[in-house]
Amino acid sequence: MKIAILSLLCGFVVGLVFAAFKLPIPAPPAFAGILGIVGIYLGYKFVITVMPLLLR
Repeated sequence: MKIAILSLLCGFVVGLVFAAFKLPIPAPPAFAGILGIVGIYLGYKFVITVMPLLLR
């Protein structure tokens, strides 16, 4: 949980810096882009955790 909170805090600070310099955010601006990132994470976790169980 500590890593998740630190990651959120780091992302928040990066967002502040980008807004202060009036730069576009380095993240998907749309909900579909965020879902794409979540899908990449879920696919990775599936291969790491479920695939070894299926290949036994």
